[in-house]
Amino acid sequence: MTVKTSERFLSLDVFRGLTIALMILVNTPGTGAEMYPYLVHAQWFGFTLADLVFPSFLFAVGNAMSFSMRRFQEAEPADFWKKVLKRTAIIFLLGFLMYWFPFFEYTDGQLQLSPFSETRVMGVLQRIALCYFFGAVMVRYFSVKAIFIACVVMLLAYWGILYAFGEPGAELDMATNAAAKFDLAILGEGHIYKKDAIPFDPEGILSTLPSIVNVLAGYLAGVFIRRKGKTYETIAKLMLAGFIVFALAEWWGLIFPISKKLWTSPFAMLTIGLNLSMLAALIFAVELKNIKFGSDFFNTFGKNPLVIYLFSELFYITLRLIPVNENQDAFEWVSEEIFQRILPGSFGALITATVFMLLCWALGYWMDKKKIYVKI
Repeated sequence: MTVKTSERFLSLDVFRGLTIALMILVNTPGTGAEMYPYLVHAQWFGFTLADLVFPSFLFAVGNAMSFSMRRFQEAEPADFWKKVLKRTAIIFLLGFLMYWFPFFEYTDGQLQLSPFSETRVMGVLQRIALCYFFGAVMVRYFSVKAIFIACVVMLLAYWGILYAFGEPGAELDMATNAAAKFDLAILGEGHIYKKDAIPFDPEGILSTLPSIVNVLAGYLAGVFIRRKGKTYETIAKLMLAGFIVFALAEWWGLIFPISKKLWTSPFAMLTIGLNLSMLAALIFAVELKNIKFGSDFFNTFGKNPLVIYLFSELFYITLRLIPVNENQDAFEWVSEEIFQRILPGSFGALITATVFMLLCWALGYWMDKKKIYVKI
């Protein structure tokens, strides 16, 4: 059953587009100066605005599920599993190929295929794929109450796993936590993210467990919004729920630190609490007060989120591969020789990222005008 357009809330589409815009902004900071601290991920423990972006997108994935739940629940088992497995595989494969790009490299003056043994397996799209899979299965087979209970169990289980299997006294350190050990044992060092202090994957296998809760929380929020409608009661209850979840996260964080890279359970709850409040604010502004300023801009991102995200990553990687001189690639040259000369410092780095994000938006705008919408 296809959900009617009238049943969709513009605020939910704006929320999804906003997360894509911020994701691009955070992922492509200008060079030549340090980015503003709140737009840079926390080193290990702690929380910044940048840390909110990816959980928000997972929350938006869950929101989208609430509008297609009847299709999940009413489809024949064979059709359901075929569609979910196909979508999961495609998204996962796209993420893997993105990290393998540009597929070839020069070695000893010869063009050779980039070694599979050194290609990162997990990543942003891969985590989205896995979270989508488990979320879709639970939406089909679990009741709303059962999903809520499952969320609590997963958060507590992850807490227990980290402390039970991490190195005693260093259970949450980057090199000795259970998630890092699990990823190294399953994937091997060659397939793990290597641009941190040590080889450690912030989107690893084990830490995907609590991130599934972000998707399910988005789903539960979407179900509630559809049932209650565009009312002040909806906004008030979402705000209240957001405050309670946020407060519980801060309390839990006193004994189980908040960490995006480790995706600790309090981190998942903190971001869910903020997402509930953000969604309530958007419903108030967009649906009840009919404030449309900026909604079309962010909705453009939301109409082709996967294509725009892939384009942003591949375009950025390509620019970083093009040498302009001995010391700068194309992205560095634009950032340092143009924007840093006009607006030196962190503001110039932000403007570079903003211009890059607007270029990605332009692709989405063109696709929207041509009525091109890529869905998997």
